[in-house]
Amino acid sequence: MCYSNLYSIKLLRYSQDTKEGDFNLEKEKRILTGDRPTGKLHLGHYVGSLENRLKLQHEYDTFLIIADIQALTTNFDQPDKLSNDVHQVAEDYLAVGIDPEETTILVQSMIPEIAELTIFYSMIVTVNQLQRNPTIKSEADQYGYREMSYGFLGYPVSQAADITFCKADLVPVGQDQLPHIEQTRKIVRKFNQLYKPVFKEPEPLISRIPRLVGLDGENKMSKSLDNAIYLNDSKKEVEKKVMSAKTDPARVRATDPGHPEVCTVFEYHRAFNEDNLKEIEKRCKAGTIGCVDCKKRLANAINEIFEPIRARRQQYLNKPDLVDEIVINGTKKAKKIAKETVNEVKEAMKLNYFK
Repeated sequence: MCYSNLYSIKLLRYSQDTKEGDFNLEKEKRILTGDRPTGKLHLGHYVGSLENRLKLQHEYDTFLIIADIQALTTNFDQPDKLSNDVHQVAEDYLAVGIDPEETTILVQSMIPEIAELTIFYSMIVTVNQLQRNPTIKSEADQYGYREMSYGFLGYPVSQAADITFCKADLVPVGQDQLPHIEQTRKIVRKFNQLYKPVFKEPEPLISRIPRLVGLDGENKMSKSLDNAIYLNDSKKEVEKKVMSAKTDPARVRATDPGHPEVCTVFEYHRAFNEDNLKEIEKRCKAGTIGCVDCKKRLANAINEIFEPIRARRQQYLNKPDLVDEIVINGTKKAKKIAKETVNEVKEAMKLNYFK
């Protein structure tokens, strides 16, 4: 799929609210993306979607959802963690550079209209469709679920409600989330055919690094697998974790020729140290740079990216109530839009009995 035609620019559009000949600068299209608050965000989130969010927030009307209800699909027995995790994710968003003047940050559970849409959509989605979803299968295996809860199996339906409550055009996602976006597109098509054309079919935007492997070199970077570098890690923590990353197992001595194509550290250089990538690849293959030196260079590159993130985070740590205020205001804005959407849906489904 080609994504180049999905990008829009800010357009000068005539507004009836202004004097004749005056124009307003408006964002032409809308983005919805977000994360489940199950702990701190890491480098996989950064290259998986945060980079795209940062680049596009000034061009698109951007909504960032903290999907706390969906977090209960795997943490249903630990609801007491949610309050801290919601705040942590919001703090991570702001620290990486999400601008609350440009991006609406919202909490899923505080918008009951999203739950309404989830129920409506569940009537037009079959259990068989959900059971065939490869991402659901993969996550069920990861968590060891022999039987899936209704909420876990219906996670893609809930995500469809997230995407459509604000009628998003574009959804920045990692490769593993593509089946969920396709499920949303199917729901939208069926709803529009059954009732009335209310929604547009959202398009996915894949990150430049579709899947960032964890420090173990075997699995996707993940909180649950404890193989991640977190966005709030200190300089020393980053250095320690990078030094523990798996490298080319066939390379015993620093002078041995390396095989960067099988090295986790080289993959990280590809993601975070692109300017020096060719030099490192050449020296690795020639055996003129050892794994320790290679890791030190990687740690320096990651810490260079983290420095402005740490500085912004400290600003918000100095004003602890500001993060909550930003999220509350964003949720209020999103709730108003969600209410308008649900009213359209009920009208299309002829559920507006008492006008």
